Amino acid sequence: MVKRKNLSKSDLITKYMNYTLEHGIPVSVYALAKAQDFDEQQFYQYFGTLQKLESEIFTVFFENTLSALGKSKDYQSFDARNKLLSFYYTFFENLSANRSFVMLSLNGGNLNLKDLKKLSGLRKEFLNFVRGLDIKITDFKQEKIEKFQEKAIEETAWAQFLLTLKFWLRDGSPGFEKTDILIEKAVAASFDIIDSNVFKSLFDLGKFLVKEKFEVKQ
Repeated sequence: MVKRKNLSKSDLITKYMNYTLEHGIPVSVYALAKAQDFDEQQFYQYFGTLQKLESEIFTVFFENTLSALGKSKDYQSFDARNKLLSFYYTFFENLSANRSFVMLSLNGGNLNLKDLKKLSGLRKEFLNFVRGLDIKITDFKQEKIEKFQEKAIEETAWAQFLLTLKFWLRDGSPGFEKTDILIEKAVAASFDIIDSNVFKSLFDLGKFLVKEKFEVKQ
């Protein structure tokens, strides 16, 4: 009996992607293992379910993006806005190189709850990335408010990312040039809002309304 070589996590990801491109999403680990000629037991050394493997693929896209950016001397000197722009452009270049797989995996852009679960690992890494950009925020001298502000920026960035992803999945323009335009405008708008101290304005408005409500009751 021929002994099959041990597979790495990367090997399994490649086999999964190849199977998906040729046959569609596998219905079971058994079906994947049989078609790609490896022992099913090897799969469980790295992943508990097919969904975990698929989630890992999008995390790998993220890791490859950061690896590419890390090799750029210019990137290290960028401010937060340009680092986020560079991330977007590089990440979607990686997706474009694997567009057929991504389209199959994410249901052609008709994202639903099941599809979003596949992005759970990516979401965690993306939020860590945004956190690490050290985006300047308004100093309220109140820890709870500043933490809320940081959380709002992170969640808004993730919502913007999902919007861009959905747009890219449906973008039929040459070289996905319309997605590039969306990225530029969306990132610019986000930082313009932050720079305009909108959080400070909303905070001041909230304080005024609370004060006025209290005084009216008196």
